[in-house]
Amino acid sequence: MLVLGIDPGIAITGYGMVQETPSGDASMVAYGAITTPARLDVPARLQQIYREMRQLTEKYRPDSAAIEKLLFGRNVTTAMAVGQARGVTILALADSGLAIAEYTPASIKQAVAGYGNASKGQVQDMVKLLLGLDEIPRPDDAADALAVALTHLHTARYEQMYGGE
Repeated sequence: MLVLGIDPGIAITGYGMVQETPSGDASMVAYGAITTPARLDVPARLQQIYREMRQLTEKYRPDSAAIEKLLFGRNVTTAMAVGQARGVTILALADSGLAIAEYTPASIKQAVAGYGNASKGQVQDMVKLLLGLDEIPRPDDAADALAVALTHLHTARYEQMYGGE
């Protein structure tokens, strides 16, 4: 199974593509970030995210996608912009015909690092270890997106083994 993981953002939307190997391990296929210039107005930035996400899905043809759920922080303006970016990302994935799973930050940390309150550094170290990479992927948003994809692989494997119980 090829999974596209997404860490949504208005300035930087991280993506990571992870493939399950025949032995049941995971391997990194691609990762990176869609960056939008701050000088663009919000509609243009959202349009860029949508278009580049569609290009990614057309290029790699993932089997499914997973995206981080948005948790509201103190800055409502930032949360709204991230929510808009998340919305157009979900639209792009849906328009590509992908099943989309959503995971909270705590569930991603639990799946990848084994602890729901793991630090960002601990999660990134585990992404590097689990995917057999020489270094932590940059930018951070791409490493986070790979963690989302790994979470989906673990969850899908669990549901396949135990029927989602």
